[in-house]
Amino acid sequence: MTVPALTGTYRLQLRGDAFTLDDARRLADYLDDLGVSHLYLSPVLTAAAGSTHGYDVTDPTSVSPALGGRESLVALASELRSRGMGLIVDLVPNHVGVADPVQNRWWWDVLKHGAGSAYASFFDIDWAQGRFAVPALGDDEPLTVDRTGPEPMLAYYDHRFPIAPGTDGADATAVHSRQAYELVDWRSGRVGYRRFFTVNELAALRQEDQEVFEASHRELRTWVSDGLVDGVRIDHPDGLTDPAGYLRRLRELLGADRWLVIEKILAPGEPLDPALPADGTTGYDALGELTGVFLDQSGERELTDLHLQRTGDRGDAESLRRSERELKREVLRGALAPEVRRMVDAVRRDSPTDVESEALTSAVVETVARVPYYRTDYGPTSGALGEAIGVVAAEHPELAGALSALSAADRAEGEAAARLQQVCGAAMAKSVEDRLFYRTARLISLQEVGGDPGRFGVPVARFHLSQARRARDWPAAMTTLSTHDTKRGEDVRARIGVLSQAAGLWSRSVRAWEELAPSPDPATGLFLWQSMFGVWPVVGGPDDTVRDRLHAYATKAVRESGVRTSWERVDSAFESRVHAWIDEAIDGPVAASMADLVRTLAPHGRVDSLGQKLLQLAGPGIPDVYQGTELWEDSLVDPDNRRPVDFGVRRLLAADLHPVSAVDAVAKLAVTRTALRLRRERPSSFVDGAYSPVTADGAASAHLVGFLRGEDVIAVATRHSLALSRRGWRGTSVALPPGTWTDRLNGHVFTGTVPAEELLSQLPVALLARG
Repeated sequence: MTVPALTGTYRLQLRGDAFTLDDARRLADYLDDLGVSHLYLSPVLTAAAGSTHGYDVTDPTSVSPALGGRESLVALASELRSRGMGLIVDLVPNHVGVADPVQNRWWWDVLKHGAGSAYASFFDIDWAQGRFAVPALGDDEPLTVDRTGPEPMLAYYDHRFPIAPGTDGADATAVHSRQAYELVDWRSGRVGYRRFFTVNELAALRQEDQEVFEASHRELRTWVSDGLVDGVRIDHPDGLTDPAGYLRRLRELLGADRWLVIEKILAPGEPLDPALPADGTTGYDALGELTGVFLDQSGERELTDLHLQRTGDRGDAESLRRSERELKREVLRGALAPEVRRMVDAVRRDSPTDVESEALTSAVVETVARVPYYRTDYGPTSGALGEAIGVVAAEHPELAGALSALSAADRAEGEAAARLQQVCGAAMAKSVEDRLFYRTARLISLQEVGGDPGRFGVPVARFHLSQARRARDWPAAMTTLSTHDTKRGEDVRARIGVLSQAAGLWSRSVRAWEELAPSPDPATGLFLWQSMFGVWPVVGGPDDTVRDRLHAYATKAVRESGVRTSWERVDSAFESRVHAWIDEAIDGPVAASMADLVRTLAPHGRVDSLGQKLLQLAGPGIPDVYQGTELWEDSLVDPDNRRPVDFGVRRLLAADLHPVSAVDAVAKLAVTRTALRLRRERPSSFVDGAYSPVTADGAASAHLVGFLRGEDVIAVATRHSLALSRRGWRGTSVALPPGTWTDRLNGHVFTGTVPAEELLSQLPVALLARG
């Protein structure tokens, strides 16, 4: 089998009710024309009925019938092969969906037979507690026995649970007491199995067990043997007991040549462990660099002062680190308390000690709160745990005995050490990405998965160092600007980022708006003002669809922040005030002012968006285009960013691409298609090509960022266009390497030293090819 050269991927979100494998097959011609080398699919294994994302897999041994089944997957792969294209599939090894036990035969069997189940070892269940807790109840509605099917089942509203052989009876409560599982209130804090973070409906799998690995990868093995897939993306490897060991087994299954990228969230300054048998991450690290290089660092002081005035907190690196530690403590003693309790029990077993449980718990909480990474058992982060323990020992001498026990348990490299790593990752995700990033609001475009909002922008010199390092060390890593998990889409992020160039104007606007329509909470207001600015239409105000989307986003944002309301304890009165305030902003006097600001700044957002798109597509790594983002789009967080895409519109626009400015409807599509086609045409210039900065000379040189790939491709982009619009490119030029260079975006030909205003006369970006 000839494996197509991997030069660029296109991510599709499949769902049984909207976009299936057959729909993907019918889109192959469009993607081929776009320049995509490989189609990249969301999970295709059988997921919970009605799943809109596929990450709640209920049967890892079959392709989802709702998506078309294996026959449709084979047909899709065949269609792609006929076009010289390949297929990448997203895999979810960490967990399976158990919200409806009837749909998951492994989970059903464990509930029914307990420790005697053939699948008992598949799940990380706390058997030491006797009956293991399943948080599925929500009120005082009594359990009943449903006898309408082939076997009796315990019933709670629409939920059904199995009854072990020989334990049936007339009294549902008595029957329940005889089961291996105990149904408990979902708010009780009791969970008898390891979860995906704090999601009770997703039960973790023990992939460290070879039997579990083989059972859950049986279908993948057939895809490999039948030549259907060219690579996989691995979801959340940090949740596994032994990520490195898992990846080694997976690499052996895939073979040396298939692409393997992992959703490893790197903390600021953390390198990916080069010992891992993977081609790289899924690109959140690249996203941060591409976002940051377009920010104007001179706006930091004004936006910091605004944040301080509105919230009483600076929102800078120091305050964010402090907040992170506080939130980790809160999460570890709250939502993650079941995981912490199991870890403390494991510490006692792995390091026999008579230290009281509360002291051990405090030692765990304080230590994990000080760990700046998702895990500390990778090579580059291996010293972080010891450093954290040392800091805690100095701050809390009363925990000396507990810290000694924790250290000894970690050195034993047994259960406690494994659980410590899993708790670290869960604490980081739940406290930072799912809470802190909804609380702080200095510049929310920085608050992205793996992001560092304490670092206000990326200097051009640092950007070039990062890209050169990726070209050298991880040339096949994925890069991205939008995913199904990003907090906001790339164009929304770029527009919000422009506020760094207009910090004074933004600050004055917010203060004026707060006079006209006071927000119900200062921090919430500052966060949502930016969100409204990010999606506010350039022409006209928000229609009913945009309004509804903003309301849905606001509900998620305020509940994730957990300050005034939360998913567990909804404050309906506060949420009503938030929604009333949003309507007031849309319908009242703020609207005209917001519209004026959007008309002024939105064009500069598009300049930045085109720039980051081109630098991603031409830069080191394998660029992924998330579905629909070849056109301007205004997605917020999920589920907003998983809406169906109108590919009919994209086909029509692709038939006539002649953009004349950054704000043209087709400008982004033209940049995307041109860059992807050039990558496919000259793969050696990109995938294995060298990276060298390209700079400008003259008064406006700081407004250009660019690079040379290999020896024959140059990409340049405009930055800080708001200030540039006042002073222009006059006196600034770019010295091109010898030869004749053609801008593939418009056909213009250049040689020698070229004035920047000539090079970028039509679009704020240029993609030059020599020869």
